[in-house]
Order: sequence, then structure tokens, then C-alpha cells
Amino acid sequence: MPVTQEDILKALSTVDDPDLKQDLVTLNMIKDLEVEGNHVRFTVELTTPACPLKEIIRNACLDAIYDQVSSELQVQINMSSSVTSSRKNALMLPQVKNIIAVASGKGGVGKSTIAANLAVSLSKIGAKVGLVDADIYGPSIPTMFNCEHEQPKVKTVNGKNVIVPLVQYGVKLISIGFMMSADDAVVWRGPMASKALQQFLGDSDWGELDYLIIDLPPGTSDIHLTLVQSVPVTGAVIVTTPQKVALADARKGLAMFQQKQINVPILGIVENMAYFTPAELPDNKYYIFGQGGGRALAEKSQIPFLGEIPLVQSIRESGDRGYPAALNTADGDKPNPEQLAFENLAQELARQVAIRNANATKTKKVDINVQ
Repeated sequence: MPVTQEDILKALSTVDDPDLKQDLVTLNMIKDLEVEGNHVRFTVELTTPACPLKEIIRNACLDAIYDQVSSELQVQINMSSSVTSSRKNALMLPQVKNIIAVASGKGGVGKSTIAANLAVSLSKIGAKVGLVDADIYGPSIPTMFNCEHEQPKVKTVNGKNVIVPLVQYGVKLISIGFMMSADDAVVWRGPMASKALQQFLGDSDWGELDYLIIDLPPGTSDIHLTLVQSVPVTGAVIVTTPQKVALADARKGLAMFQQKQINVPILGIVENMAYFTPAELPDNKYYIFGQGGGRALAEKSQIPFLGEIPLVQSIRESGDRGYPAALNTADGDKPNPEQLAFENLAQELARQVAIRNANATKTKKVDINVQ
């Protein structure tokens, strides 16, 4: 009896996505299925280009078809990806699939370094990425991307002037730092800073993006409220260091997003400066700020732990010279430990976004006044 598409789909309906806990057929992840004689071709469309379970899913598909249909079939599986979205029919940024806030309870924990390297790492794995420097009073993204002296262009769309983001290292960028001298100070009241963020979001030509990362200022401020009241945020990433003071402030950042009026999902916690590794002793780890504080906070709060980033000199140097550490390679194009750390962080973040989009309700804008 000839094999049919129904036979193949029935077999594939027994293969679950390990993260989403549903079968591939129900999730509509099987595309372009063709059956000709004993030749079977189809595409598995994953929810993120960074899926670390790609080969596990491929092998599970092959095993299901061979076990339940025929071991003599010649099966060709193409693996592709389409990032899922928590935003449908959005009036602002309609072509942006996910908006991710990167926040910290206090300054000095490396939040902008994490945001910059996350953006670069997601771009490297094939995602379309934008980055908004929402730290209006202390913009650092222009320095970290080596474009301090550049200015975005302005174009007219339907009679309205819109900002065209700069593009560096595959990432679209907007920052107040592009629009003023590096030596000038921003002396604005809160409403003016909030207005700037609204312009970055609503008056810029972002185009199609899988992820728009928002590098928020430290603490909890008008900017945070402006963001959640302007657009539905997919989720927030909290950056901390292992030390007790930073963790106490990180808890405040968590509490802000988890307030009933705001209710933005927490995608996870990143522990930056987790340990010190000297260049001459790459296998040694010295926990100079304490050990495991970020992971313990994640476990206590019952939210994902996205990973830890080491305290190494090259990360600081890369930020200072405008070339994010995620782009660094060692001799022979072998990834450096810090590059691998950021790649793993990006993969885990993309995974948590996909899980959130599959299982949680869509985030809504905050429509009430939070005082």
C-alpha cells in the first residue's frame, strides 16, 4: 500500500516540541510536506533560529516515520525557523514580533553590555534585531557600537517625518546619543525623556523585526512606565551581579514588572560578572562578588535563569572600542568563552520567548495611570 501524507502526519503527531509540550502537527510546524513513492520531503519550522534542540527534533521525526510508517522510506527534512510573536494587530510597531525590556535594579551591573551583546548574538543566529537605547540620561549604545559620531537620517512617509535607525553589526540602533554631542548632558524633566522614548518607538522606521530590545535606565522610573504604557512588551530580562546589594535592587525591578497593573512576564535573570577569569588562567574561576546569587534569586522567584556572564577584561575592552564581545573570536576562529556565554544567553532568551508566546496570554499595554 502506498504511503500517504496522512500516514506521515499521523507519525509526526507523536513528536512533541520539548519546550512547548505539544506535537509538531498541532503546533503547525510541519510545512511543505510531499510524498512521492518512497521519497518523503518536508520542513520543520522551528519557533526560533537559535533552537538548541534542532537535531533532537529532527532525529525524533525520523524515528517516528521509520517506526510507524516504513524504515525503507527516504526522508529529507529541512529545518527552518519563524520567530513567534506575542503581538497581533498592534497599532504601534506592527511589524515587530517581540519587544524585550532589559532592566536592572541599580546601575553598574553591566545592563547595557548585556543588551548590546544579546542584540548582536541574536542577529548572528539569523534573527532581525533592533536595539533602543532608552537610557536617555546616560546613553552608552553609540560607544558600544562604534558609531558615536553618526546621526540617523530622516525620511518622509505618508507626509510624516520618521527616523531611520542606524545599522551596525546587523543590528538597527536608536539612541539619544546619536542626536547630541558626546560631551553634552541631557538635562530634561521626566516627561521630556518619556517623549523621546515614544518618538524612538513610534516615529522610527523599524521595519520587520523578530526582536526589539529596549535597554532601559537603571532603577524604576518614568521611562519604564512610558514603555509599558506605549507598547505591549513581550517580556523583561533582569540583569544583576551576584553581590547582595545588586540582588536586593534586582528584586525591586522584578516587583515592578510583576505588579498587577503592569503584569509584564519575566523572561529570566542574567547574572553578570558572575566570576573572574584571568586571561593567563582561562580555566580558573574566582567568585569575587559572591557565587550563585542570580541563580538563587531566579529559583526563589520561580522564573528562568538565563545564564551567567564572566568578568573578563576582553568584555570591557570590546565595549570601549565599539566592538561587542559577542563578535570576538580566538585564533582559528574558535569562539572565546565570553562569546560562547553570550551565544548561550541569546539561545536561552529566544527559547524563553518562544515558550512564553506559546503558553502565556498576549501582553497588553498598561492603560491606567500608575502613580
